[in-house]
Parts: sequence; structure tokens; C-alpha cells
Amino acid sequence: MPGVSHMESVPVAKIKILYLGPVAPHWDVHGVSGDRPVIEDFRQRVNARLLLLPPHDPQFKRNRERIVRDAEREGIVLEWDLGIGVDEEDF
Repeated sequence: MPGVSHMESVPVAKIKILYLGPVAPHWDVHGVSGDRPVIEDFRQRVNARLLLLPPHDPQFKRNRERIVRDAEREGIVLEWDLGIGVDEEDF
């Protein structure tokens, strides 16, 4: 197809966001692979948006969408772990 690059871009980093439970802080952000300064910068922004928000909070969905857009823009692969028994489709 014209205008479409056939070369896939290589992710800058891979980050895992883990739900810790109902007591704040609710989230832990781990860099799985990639450039350490990029991971730390992204981790700070994720913590600013999520740290005190449990997944059932209405603000969580909006902030999660912002985080996903930021990651796509920067070439970061995200992995979300919302915990056992939590349906990711609900968020």
C-alpha cells in the first residue's frame, strides 16, 4: 500500500503496570526492557496519573487512555496486570 511503511518500528521500551490492591499506592510500574531514562520518565508520568486511583474510580479509565496514547506516541509497549479475577474489559 502506498504511504505505509513495511518496516515495523522497534519499541523503545516495554513497561509493565501492576495493580497492587485496594490500599494506596495502587500501582507499581516496572521497566521490563529498554532505555532506563525513558522508562523512568514514563514511570513518573504514570505514577502522577494513577498512583492514588483504584481501577474502579471513574478517573482511572480517562487516565489509562491517556497513558496508552502517550506510550503509543513514544514507541513504548505496555503490559497491564489488573490482578486475579479482574476483567480487563470492565476498565
